Amino acid sequence: MRVALHHLSRYRYDRAVSLSPHVVRLRPAAHCRTPIVSYSLKVRPAQNFLNWQQDPFGNYQARLVFPKATEVLEVEVDLVAELTVVNPFDFFLEEDAEELPWRYAPALRRELAPYLETLPLGPLLAQQVEHARSKFARSGRRTIDVLVDINARVHDLLRYDIRMEPGVLSPEQTLAGGHGSCRDFAWLLCQMLRHLGFATRFASGYSIQLKPDQKPLEGPAGVAEDVTDLHAWTEVFLPGAGWVGMDATSGLFSGEGHIPLACTPDPESAAPVSGAYTFVPKSEDDKVEEKFDVVMSVQRLREEPRVTKPYTDEEWARINALGEAVDAKLRAADVRLSMGGEPTFVSIDDPDADEWNTAAVGPNKTRLADALARRMLRRFAAGGVLHHGQGKWYPGESLPRWAIGCYWRPDGIPVWRDMALLQADGNDGAAGSKQAAFGPQAAAAFVTELATRLGVDPTFAVPAYEDAWYYLWREHKLPVNVDPLKSKLADEEERARLARVFDQGLANVVGYALPLARDDDATQWRSGPWFLRRQHLFLHPGDSAMGFRLPLEGLPWVAPSDRVEGVELDPLAPRAPLPAVATTDPIQRRELGGIATRLHADAAAG
Repeated sequence: MRVALHHLSRYRYDRAVSLSPHVVRLRPAAHCRTPIVSYSLKVRPAQNFLNWQQDPFGNYQARLVFPKATEVLEVEVDLVAELTVVNPFDFFLEEDAEELPWRYAPALRRELAPYLETLPLGPLLAQQVEHARSKFARSGRRTIDVLVDINARVHDLLRYDIRMEPGVLSPEQTLAGGHGSCRDFAWLLCQMLRHLGFATRFASGYSIQLKPDQKPLEGPAGVAEDVTDLHAWTEVFLPGAGWVGMDATSGLFSGEGHIPLACTPDPESAAPVSGAYTFVPKSEDDKVEEKFDVVMSVQRLREEPRVTKPYTDEEWARINALGEAVDAKLRAADVRLSMGGEPTFVSIDDPDADEWNTAAVGPNKTRLADALARRMLRRFAAGGVLHHGQGKWYPGESLPRWAIGCYWRPDGIPVWRDMALLQADGNDGAAGSKQAAFGPQAAAAFVTELATRLGVDPTFAVPAYEDAWYYLWREHKLPVNVDPLKSKLADEEERARLARVFDQGLANVVGYALPLARDDDATQWRSGPWFLRRQHLFLHPGDSAMGFRLPLEGLPWVAPSDRVEGVELDPLAPRAPLPAVATTDPIQRRELGGIATRLHADAAAG
């Protein structure tokens, strides 16, 4: 977002006065993180001599000399800024400064000497410094966490008010009153941090706050209108990061709305305008009456469309018209497009848990994902079926992530009719009221029924077992005082794997493998025996499902020239419609398969 800031300071005198050389510190500092597109400074009276300089601390300052007396002094600043979002924590600390305690290197400490000077400790300031040292600045704590806590402490300790009097209150005065302006907040934080060993400087600058597009559900509502003002905050020097802004008035670190103008060890050197005037008195008690006015405003010049402030109705109409024109061209060229999305969900019950922020998996992710998938199935894919399987496999992880797929027919004919037969995640049995224990007996019954439905001999189904010799070998490697069911191995996955296998029992059937193939004419299924070197089918050790751990390399070797390779079907070839209802009639199955085979053959011949 691009904004224009206007700042006019006007000093009026009841008679002509002679102005001494003035110093104006109203130009964004070199370390300003908000991009400044343009900047201008106008001074009246127009007859003046202006020289841009840098003070000993690197701040830009305009030194003005006025050759003639005047009744008005005006300083006008106009700048355009690009309010791109600034992450206040976008930095790295030196390794030895990441945690307390640490000290600045001797050479750096000499350079930072003015920023380490402290005021004498009064009783109130001493109390706050000791509180911060004992509660926040403890050994072993992260430096950033310490600074965040101290910044929040000053913010919570004082009440903010607007104070028009010039100057800055001492930390003792601010603490005694329990309130202060932004200058007082900043100077108090400077001194607290210096007494804790941090180098700090007083920052004077512009603050830009824009009205939020929507009221937040929690926390402060923000400003009612776009506003800008002169502001003050603290900057602390951190090895590796440099100067980092801390705004105790808001309790936040400085961001894109903070535009530093002058940063100095003491507040007096950061005043926006410094100077004096002289006059010829008419009597001993004669005084010049002066008036001071300030005008500050911020205006939005350009806004990018965003979620909280979308396009106008007119813009939406133009976007839709363009989209329809593009669609028309795609249809004319017979182009088909597909689009996928990957939304991210966070549980409202425990949004701060690791599984919703940093961890890949967690105790509730699968359960909530299954519930969400079932809701989406009912709403978008009635009659569909859910498939729980494996998804993406990321480098460095031992297993692929889990994935839930939803499949349905676009013609509306149900693929699955009884949702109660689909097990819900987290249950030992089927969803709903049908709770059945799925074990070896259930697996045997299922594979027998499956073979019968497919018209093959159920005796070809091979029971599979965990590799007893491997796990016995792993057990013998455990310390003598370690129970495999309660293994204390450092590898969490190996520990869970051993406990699960021994708890299940090495002699129990894990599942059944049924060899299947289609006949050449694709009209029926066929099966046969598996010949293995070992008497039984032992799975490869691991956590994956049984189908991923079959010892297929142990099957009889066949020369490449003798292998019967399957021919993949052309995905664009026409196919027969899917049957409306599953059938167990072998004649009907053969008829449907024959139709599909003839269609493929005709397509290949054509």
